[in-house]
Amino acid sequence: MRAAVLHEIGQDKLEILDDVEAVGFGPGRVRIRVRATGLCHSDLSAMSGVLPQPAPFVPGHEGAGEVVEVGKRVSHLKAGDRVVVCWLPACGACPACKRGQTELCLAGFMNAGTPNFKRAGQDVFGFAGTGTFTEEVVVDAGCAVPIPDDVPFDIAALIGCGVTTGLGAALNTADVQAGSSVAVIGCGGVGISTIQGARLRGAAEIVAVDPVASRREAALRFGATRAVAPDELPDAKQQVTAGEGFDYVFEVVGRSATARTAYENTRRGGTLVVVGAGAMDDHLQLNMFELFFDEKRILPSMYGGGDVLRSYERTIALWRAGRIDLEGLITHRVPLAGINEALDQMRTGTALRTCIEI
Repeated sequence: MRAAVLHEIGQDKLEILDDVEAVGFGPGRVRIRVRATGLCHSDLSAMSGVLPQPAPFVPGHEGAGEVVEVGKRVSHLKAGDRVVVCWLPACGACPACKRGQTELCLAGFMNAGTPNFKRAGQDVFGFAGTGTFTEEVVVDAGCAVPIPDDVPFDIAALIGCGVTTGLGAALNTADVQAGSSVAVIGCGGVGISTIQGARLRGAAEIVAVDPVASRREAALRFGATRAVAPDELPDAKQQVTAGEGFDYVFEVVGRSATARTAYENTRRGGTLVVVGAGAMDDHLQLNMFELFFDEKRILPSMYGGGDVLRSYERTIALWRAGRIDLEGLITHRVPLAGINEALDQMRTGTALRTCIEI
């Protein structure tokens, strides 16, 4: 079967191969025919080595498709079911799950060290234990979440990561309050979803911050009240908050420099939410006095900071009701053979989300 493979960490191009085999099918596992997958910035981060991932590997973790085959002990799925791929399934038994913090379950991360594919006698991994830039993937049954028949595969793919992360950051982690002021730094697919979440919660002012003009324009369509380039943020802070700082600032880039900017633009007693996934050697520096004196809450948001399955259901309900726009997030579509074109669209910021149709 066909799959897009990165042979070595640091390469910027994927190779489309037709001799890749999905492996690992057996009890508790399912085989999925991937129909659509989104390109998330985390895929680029894994390719560059910012996020740890063994190679060679098939990127992609934001996918949807239909079940081809189910293994023994799988009772909630059958062949033909439409599913979204969940790259962070909850085991239900670990301490984090028992505390109700299922987004912190490590069971899914353990899958990342087990090859999902092979070719010519060589093991090939799947990013985040999945790997959706391929025609078929075998995953634990918990990674295959059934979706209603009226949810298109491309919409379901977005729900699998970016939308759930962005909405959840505003709705779960920050618990944005009505009438508040919000700034979102980084307005790709996740940042735009954060903006939609803040709008749902009734934020009075939502300032979108991004260096790419087309993304700033898109942010206004999705609910931002104003959109500025990074060097215009100080003026926006002055105009919106009289210089005090925003009630909530979301960092959706994954870099210490933008996290520091986010901290400085959060009001005293306000909330900084770190949504972007950064590198282990990129350190955010705060002095002990400001940490104590400013009393700013710093809240990381892992996969939207809430129960993933409930978040999926909530997102579908909001989409059905017309309260959020998911179709508009997909600005480009390419076949699997055009995956490197999609990578360029992500790197240059010309795409909010590119859908790879398989």
